[in-house]
Amino acid sequence: MTAAALDRLVGLAMDEARLAGQAGDIPIGAVVVDAAGVVIGSGHNAREADRDPTAHAEVLALRAAAAATGDWRLTGCTLVVTLEPCPMCAGAVVMSRLERLVFGAWNDVYGAAGSRWDLVRDRRLNHRAEVIGGVRASECGAMVQEFLAQHRGEGR
Repeated sequence: MTAAALDRLVGLAMDEARLAGQAGDIPIGAVVVDAAGVVIGSGHNAREADRDPTAHAEVLALRAAAAATGDWRLTGCTLVVTLEPCPMCAGAVVMSRLERLVFGAWNDVYGAAGSRWDLVRDRRLNHRAEVIGGVRASECGAMVQEFLAQHRGEGR
């Protein structure tokens, strides 16, 4: 993928993240694109709205993509998300057989795609995705930090 394509796709994920923030959830958004770069699934954090601990942006986008394709195997697809996935979402990346994971900001607290852990590329697993991190990182990180500062005080 070209830098321009990555930039555009992270922008789409940021649009999703804004929806989460407007609904009172941590502003994280995700899109899944097929091999041709067509969006086949999208999602944003909905834990608060759905009262569901698994309603992370990545999981919701993967569910939408699987429904659109009629297959849980998302071979050849790319997940684009505004924040490095947590262990649950990194596991979903592996289990869905995605070709690639692209994300904006690194997640030093819960990140499981290279910062805290590297579950997505763990050699002990039967599938590993390519990882491209840090695309529009400052913008994506600022969204989360601003939200946390307003809702939790000082970004904790």
